[in-house]
Amino acid sequence: MTGILHGLAMLRGLWAVAAALLVGAGLIVAAGADPIEAYLALFEGAFVDYWGLASTLTKACPLILCGLAVALPLRAGLFNIGAEGQLYMGALAGTLVALLVPGLPGPVHILLCVLAGAAGGALWALIPALLRAYQNVNELITTLLLNFVALHFTGFIVSGPLEEPGAPYPYSPEIPVSTMLPVLLPRTDAHIGLVVAVVLAIVIFLAFRRSTAGRSLAIIGQNVQAARYAGIPVRRTMIVAFLVAGAMAGMAGIFEVLGFRFRLFHAFSPGYGYDGIVVAFLAGLSPLLTVVSGLFLAGLRSGAGALQRAVGVETTVVEAIQGLVILFVAVGLAVQIRNATRSKAMPPAAEPAADEPRP
Repeated sequence: MTGILHGLAMLRGLWAVAAALLVGAGLIVAAGADPIEAYLALFEGAFVDYWGLASTLTKACPLILCGLAVALPLRAGLFNIGAEGQLYMGALAGTLVALLVPGLPGPVHILLCVLAGAAGGALWALIPALLRAYQNVNELITTLLLNFVALHFTGFIVSGPLEEPGAPYPYSPEIPVSTMLPVLLPRTDAHIGLVVAVVLAIVIFLAFRRSTAGRSLAIIGQNVQAARYAGIPVRRTMIVAFLVAGAMAGMAGIFEVLGFRFRLFHAFSPGYGYDGIVVAFLAGLSPLLTVVSGLFLAGLRSGAGALQRAVGVETTVVEAIQGLVILFVAVGLAVQIRNATRSKAMPPAAEPAADEPRP
């Protein structure tokens, strides 16, 4: 019975999606449309249509990377709510290298931009990491507040020293052609950054399963005191987890610039860093399932227009479905935590006396 319950807990993301789609079907019926026809149009527009698939792949790249940026620290019981800010700082650092370090061969220039983006995100994540490790400051608060600092700092740079002359909106000059990412699908914006995101998800999955560092993260997440007793460097491991998470969020930011927008815009992210939280929990913190959940949420976004054209239902229904997914994932987590708390609080069953017959 315990194994069955554990399996159901692992599938809570699937149950959340199914429940959200079921409630969403009720909203579609209320709007006067056929839910089966609507969902067929939605998923066909997101994953079958050539241009819709390209849009899905483009949106999935930052969602997967930000999902990994949330899932990795949570392995150690750390909440990184700052992927949005790390994404902005990574985009800023990588764009500066693209614009201010000219004359390099294309592959070298792209690599330097990506490394700069990863470094920008990692250094931004280092601030809450040090505060958590050495001053025990709640990382949930610091990472969340640093998002707003990063957003406005980036806005200050692109509306001031880095602004394109005569721009109607705060944005930087266009990056050199040599720094633009190769595309996956011809004549689309789907770029090779998605491949990098999937490879990183596989690497992190293997690290969790087979490396000492991955096992150390799990031990810290379960019991910090036991980890210290086992000789695990808790502070250093926490800091490294945050640095790697920030690097992935920073890569999400620079990939948006190099592969999709080709400029650094003020407030260019539609909330990818926050959506990464949904991606991570929908995947049950599994790196491999993060790829699946990232593609699913990206498909909802890119297929919303096809749904509206096919059955006349407003795209706000898709936004409602996304919100329902979040709600049902949260409910599943709350139920799991409550059950885990009850099981810990229950005393072990008393053993029968030696002369008593066992039932």
